[in-house]
Formats: sequence, C-alpha cells, structure tokens
Amino acid sequence: MQDTEVLRQSVEDKIRICLKEYFPDFNEFPGGAFTVSQGSAVISIFLRVWHEGDIAVTFTSQLVTGAVVDANLMEWLLKKNSEINFGAFGLLFDNTIVYSHTLPGMDLSDSELTSTLATMATIADFYDGVIVEMAGGKLGIEYEIF
Repeated sequence: MQDTEVLRQSVEDKIRICLKEYFPDFNEFPGGAFTVSQGSAVISIFLRVWHEGDIAVTFTSQLVTGAVVDANLMEWLLKKNSEINFGAFGLLFDNTIVYSHTLPGMDLSDSELTSTLATMATIADFYDGVIVEMAGGKLGIEYEIF
C-alpha cells in the first residue's frame, strides 16, 4: 500500500492539473482544498483519507444560510435527495443547507471531475434560489467564507 500522504498528494496534484485546464479561475487553499464558482454556486473540493488505499474527494456547495429549517423544508430536502441521481442535500452544524457528493480519488478521471463539478454547479445554482424562496435565508455566494 502507498503511504496515505503520498496518495493524498497525488490526488491533489491530479485535481489541480485538471482545474487549471478546465476551470482556470479556481481558487486553491492550503491542505488540498479548492473552490470553483459557477453562477450562484461555489463548489468546494476537499480531500480526506478514506482508507489505506484511497482518498475521498468531497465536493460541497453551501447553498443557503439563515433559512427557517422546519419540518416542511426537511421533508422537501429528503424527497429531493431521492429524486437527484448524484449527491445529497444536508445540514451543517449551524443549519446551513449544503449539497455534496463524494468520489474516490485514486481513479478519478478528468471527465469524472469536470462532470461532477458541472452537475454540482447546475443543481446548486438552481436549488439555492428555490430554497430561499421556500424558507428565506441568504444564498451561499452572499456569505462566502472561503
């Protein structure tokens, strides 16, 4: 098995090269974190050790903060999770509504990375406005914390 730090660095390098080619306006942060903006969506990419032989690449978009998170919104988000093919809505500790998806990093191709980012951006860019209309709050791009 490869050392996990070597593995993580390899996946980080692969992502950086792909982002430079397809999303040249991306941002990079220490520790293998990146952001890509498209429309009202900001997608963060984080790397975490998944197991000894792979790295998890997590894509997350913070959609809405300050929404009224009640039973109706929760039910709606859960039902949307069953309709959307990839990723899922969730809540952070402060009730920020997010949309996220995770892929294994070792065999991550440019095609998987770019299609995941495009799908994430499309879904986040659409549903952030729908959620604000339903439950109030601010769009993620309005409170960017990166």
